[in-house]
Amino acid sequence: MTDKMPHTPPEPEEQPRNILDRAIIKISNLLSWLFIVTVLISFYEVVMRYAFDAPTTWVHETASFIGGSLFIVGGIYAFAANKHVRVVLIYDAVSSRTRKYLNLVHHIVGLAFAGMLAYAAYSLANEAWFTPWGELRLETSGSVLNAPYPALLKGIIFVALCILVVQFVLHLIQEIMGLRNNDNV
Repeated sequence: MTDKMPHTPPEPEEQPRNILDRAIIKISNLLSWLFIVTVLISFYEVVMRYAFDAPTTWVHETASFIGGSLFIVGGIYAFAANKHVRVVLIYDAVSSRTRKYLNLVHHIVGLAFAGMLAYAAYSLANEAWFTPWGELRLETSGSVLNAPYPALLKGIIFVALCILVVQFVLHLIQEIMGLRNNDNV
Protein backbone atom coordinates (compact mmCIF):
# COMPACT_ATOMS: atom_id res chain seq x y z
CA MET A 1 0.00 0.00 0.00
CA THR A 2 1.43 3.35 -0.96
CA ASP A 3 0.60 6.66 0.59
CA LYS A 4 -0.50 9.22 -1.91
CA MET A 5 -0.15 12.88 -1.21
CA PRO A 6 -3.55 14.55 -1.28
CA HIS A 7 -3.82 17.19 -3.92
CA THR A 8 -6.59 19.05 -5.57
CA PRO A 9 -7.21 17.91 -9.13
CA PRO A 10 -6.81 20.58 -11.76
CA GLU A 11 -9.91 22.46 -12.82
CA PRO A 12 -11.43 21.38 -16.12
CA GLU A 13 -9.81 23.12 -19.04
CA GLU A 14 -11.49 26.34 -19.89
CA GLN A 15 -12.17 26.33 -23.56
CA PRO A 16 -12.48 29.63 -25.38
CA ARG A 17 -12.74 32.30 -22.74
CA ASN A 18 -13.99 35.12 -24.95
CA ILE A 19 -15.09 36.03 -28.45
CA LEU A 20 -11.51 36.60 -29.64
CA ASP A 21 -10.49 33.10 -28.51
CA ARG A 22 -13.51 31.60 -30.28
CA ALA A 23 -12.67 33.49 -33.49
CA ILE A 24 -9.02 32.42 -33.34
CA ILE A 25 -9.98 28.78 -32.89
CA LYS A 26 -12.50 28.91 -35.73
CA ILE A 27 -10.10 30.65 -38.15
CA SER A 28 -7.19 28.41 -37.12
CA ASN A 29 -9.25 25.29 -37.74
CA LEU A 30 -9.99 26.55 -41.26
CA LEU A 31 -6.35 27.51 -41.86
CA SER A 32 -5.19 24.07 -40.76
CA TRP A 33 -6.45 22.75 -44.10
CA LEU A 34 -3.45 24.54 -45.62
CA PHE A 35 -1.28 21.75 -44.20
CA ILE A 36 -2.96 19.50 -46.77
CA VAL A 37 -2.09 22.02 -49.49
CA THR A 38 1.52 21.85 -48.33
CA VAL A 39 1.49 18.06 -48.57
CA LEU A 40 -0.12 18.16 -52.03
CA ILE A 41 2.32 20.66 -53.51
CA SER A 42 5.22 18.76 -51.95
CA PHE A 43 3.91 15.55 -53.54
CA TYR A 44 3.63 17.44 -56.84
CA GLU A 45 7.29 18.47 -56.51
CA VAL A 46 8.40 14.89 -55.87
CA VAL A 47 6.47 13.60 -58.90
CA MET A 48 7.77 16.37 -61.15
CA ARG A 49 11.36 15.96 -59.97
CA TYR A 50 11.67 12.17 -59.99
CA ALA A 51 9.10 11.05 -62.57
CA PHE A 52 9.56 13.79 -65.15
CA ASP A 53 12.99 15.21 -64.26
CA ALA A 54 11.39 18.67 -64.12
CA PRO A 55 11.84 20.11 -60.62
CA THR A 56 9.85 23.17 -59.68
CA THR A 57 11.26 26.50 -58.55
CA TRP A 58 8.38 27.43 -56.30
CA VAL A 59 7.31 24.45 -54.17
CA HIS A 60 9.99 24.44 -51.47
CA GLU A 61 9.68 28.15 -50.66
CA THR A 62 5.90 28.10 -50.86
CA ALA A 63 5.57 25.01 -48.65
CA SER A 64 8.01 26.52 -46.13
CA PHE A 65 6.07 29.79 -46.10
CA ILE A 66 2.71 28.07 -45.58
CA GLY A 67 4.08 25.79 -42.86
CA GLY A 68 5.88 28.62 -41.09
CA SER A 69 2.79 30.81 -41.19
CA LEU A 70 0.64 28.05 -39.75
CA PHE A 71 3.08 27.41 -36.92
CA ILE A 72 3.00 31.11 -36.04
CA VAL A 73 -0.80 31.05 -35.94
CA GLY A 74 -0.52 27.88 -33.85
CA GLY A 75 0.87 29.94 -30.99
CA ILE A 76 -2.20 32.13 -30.63
CA TYR A 77 -4.39 29.07 -31.21
CA ALA A 78 -2.71 27.22 -28.33
CA PHE A 79 -3.29 30.16 -26.00
CA ALA A 80 -6.91 30.57 -27.13
CA ALA A 81 -7.62 26.87 -26.61
CA ASN A 82 -5.74 26.80 -23.27
CA LYS A 83 -3.31 24.22 -24.68
CA HIS A 84 -0.15 26.25 -24.04
CA VAL A 85 2.75 24.90 -22.01
CA ARG A 86 2.67 25.39 -18.28
CA VAL A 87 4.66 23.88 -15.43
CA VAL A 88 2.03 21.47 -14.14
CA LEU A 89 4.34 20.11 -11.46
CA ILE A 90 3.67 23.29 -9.49
CA TYR A 91 0.27 24.20 -10.95
CA ASP A 92 -1.39 20.87 -10.14
CA ALA A 93 0.03 20.75 -6.61
CA VAL A 94 -1.56 23.97 -5.38
CA SER A 95 -5.09 24.96 -4.41
CA SER A 96 -7.61 26.37 -6.83
CA ARG A 97 -7.22 29.84 -5.31
CA THR A 98 -3.41 29.71 -5.64
CA ARG A 99 -3.85 28.66 -9.28
CA LYS A 100 -5.83 31.84 -9.87
CA TYR A 101 -2.91 33.90 -8.54
CA LEU A 102 -0.45 31.88 -10.64
CA ASN A 103 -2.64 32.60 -13.66
CA LEU A 104 -2.57 36.29 -12.77
CA VAL A 105 1.24 36.28 -12.63
CA HIS A 106 1.38 34.27 -15.85
CA HIS A 107 -0.79 36.79 -17.67
CA ILE A 108 1.15 39.80 -16.41
CA VAL A 109 4.53 38.31 -17.35
CA GLY A 110 3.13 36.98 -20.63
CA LEU A 111 1.68 40.38 -21.50
CA ALA A 112 5.01 42.09 -20.89
CA PHE A 113 6.88 39.45 -22.92
CA ALA A 114 4.39 39.49 -25.80
CA GLY A 115 4.45 43.29 -25.82
CA MET A 116 8.24 43.36 -26.13
CA LEU A 117 8.16 40.70 -28.86
CA ALA A 118 5.47 42.65 -30.75
CA TYR A 119 7.62 45.78 -30.59
CA ALA A 120 10.63 43.89 -31.96
CA ALA A 121 8.46 42.25 -34.63
CA TYR A 122 7.18 45.69 -35.67
CA SER A 123 10.74 46.84 -36.28
CA LEU A 124 11.52 43.75 -38.37
CA ALA A 125 8.26 43.95 -40.33
CA ASN A 126 8.71 47.66 -40.96
CA GLU A 127 12.19 47.07 -42.41
CA ALA A 128 10.87 44.16 -44.49
CA TRP A 129 7.95 46.15 -45.91
CA PHE A 130 9.33 49.66 -46.41
CA THR A 131 12.47 51.29 -47.72
CA PRO A 132 14.34 53.66 -45.38
CA TRP A 133 12.65 56.59 -47.16
CA GLY A 134 9.17 55.11 -46.61
CA GLU A 135 8.23 53.54 -49.94
CA LEU A 136 6.48 50.18 -49.95
CA ARG A 137 8.97 47.49 -51.04
CA LEU A 138 8.51 43.97 -49.79
CA GLU A 139 11.64 42.05 -48.86
CA THR A 140 12.00 39.03 -51.14
CA SER A 141 13.76 35.71 -50.79
CA GLY A 142 16.52 36.41 -53.33
CA SER A 143 16.01 32.98 -54.89
CA VAL A 144 14.96 32.15 -58.44
CA LEU A 145 11.33 32.54 -57.34
CA ASN A 146 12.16 35.74 -55.44
CA ALA A 147 8.80 35.70 -53.65
CA PRO A 148 7.99 38.25 -50.94
CA TYR A 149 7.63 35.46 -48.40
CA PRO A 150 10.14 36.91 -45.89
CA ALA A 151 8.19 40.18 -45.71
CA LEU A 152 4.86 38.40 -45.49
CA LEU A 153 6.10 36.09 -42.75
CA LYS A 154 7.44 39.01 -40.72
CA GLY A 155 4.07 40.73 -41.13
CA ILE A 156 2.26 37.60 -39.94
CA ILE A 157 4.56 37.38 -36.91
CA PHE A 158 3.81 41.01 -36.02
CA VAL A 159 0.04 40.59 -36.41
CA ALA A 160 0.03 37.34 -34.42
CA LEU A 161 1.99 38.97 -31.60
CA CYS A 162 -0.41 41.93 -31.54
CA ILE A 163 -3.30 39.46 -31.26
CA LEU A 164 -1.41 37.67 -28.48
CA VAL A 165 -1.07 40.96 -26.58
CA VAL A 166 -4.83 41.51 -26.86
CA GLN A 167 -5.44 37.91 -25.72
CA PHE A 168 -3.25 38.45 -22.66
CA VAL A 169 -5.08 41.68 -21.82
CA LEU A 170 -8.48 40.00 -22.10
CA HIS A 171 -7.38 36.96 -20.08
CA LEU A 172 -5.80 39.21 -17.44
CA ILE A 173 -9.05 41.17 -17.10
CA GLN A 174 -10.95 37.89 -16.72
CA GLU A 175 -8.53 36.68 -14.04
CA ILE A 176 -8.83 39.94 -12.09
CA MET A 177 -12.63 39.85 -12.35
CA GLY A 178 -12.61 36.22 -11.22
CA LEU A 179 -10.50 37.07 -8.16
CA ARG A 180 -12.75 40.01 -7.33
CA ASN A 181 -15.86 37.87 -7.60
CA ASN A 182 -14.32 35.24 -5.29
CA ASP A 183 -13.35 37.92 -2.75
CA ASN A 184 -16.92 39.28 -2.71
CA VAL A 185 -18.47 35.85 -2.12
